[in-house]
Amino acid sequence: ASGAVPASPPIRLIKKSLFMTRPKMLDYVSTREELMMRADEVFGWIASGDLKVGIDKTFDLEDAVAGHQYLEAGKSKGKLLYKI
Repeated sequence: ASGAVPASPPIRLIKKSLFMTRPKMLDYVSTREELMMRADEVFGWIASGDLKVGIDKTFDLEDAVAGHQYLEAGKSKGKLLYKI
């Protein structure tokens, strides 16, 4: 995600029988056990190399403002990490 989603009138979707949704994690997992099982699966893919996670840049936590500015400017080409 690189910033706010621009406003779009929902009425434009009627002609094509489309709809808008804003999914959240609770739409996909119903229990903590299921969440942990899915997280273990994803982290397993990362550990095995089946899932590549691109890290673009790392900022010290003290430089969080610069990190947010970097994101807001659309410069990110991967994940942005904050070092604690």
